[in-house]
Amino acid sequence: MAIEIKTEILINAQPEKVWAILTDFKSYPNWNPFIKSIIGDVKVGNKITVRIEPPNTKGMTFKPKVLTFETNKELKWLGNLLFAGLFDGEHKFELIDNRNGITTFKQSEKFAGILVPLFKKQLDNNTKKGFEEMNSKLKGLVEQK
Repeated sequence: MAIEIKTEILINAQPEKVWAILTDFKSYPNWNPFIKSIIGDVKVGNKITVRIEPPNTKGMTFKPKVLTFETNKELKWLGNLLFAGLFDGEHKFELIDNRNGITTFKQSEKFAGILVPLFKKQLDNNTKKGFEEMNSKLKGLVEQK
């Protein structure tokens, strides 16, 4: 079974400004309510350490592999619980330049694996809410600078 969570928000700024804050991983503990930390060299092929804390759930730390790191456009990684095929998540941040000083920020994750049905309710509620809270905080932070 596979499910996908998709969220998006319009940010009144150029993609470069959004990207600068999105990729300032050392500042995440100060503003990000969902992803508490990203540690490591965020380059394609590297493993990084990510700590997430969705609302109303226990947080978790995992070590995904960076799949895409395209400046001002996209960051994507693939993580799994214990081993591939059990519970895999492909997380993506995407910035769309609307060419009018507004950026569409999309955050999504595709979940696959045999344990996905067990976590479906939590993913649909808590994880999606975490995405939305992060998106809102990112928008506020970018637009106030």
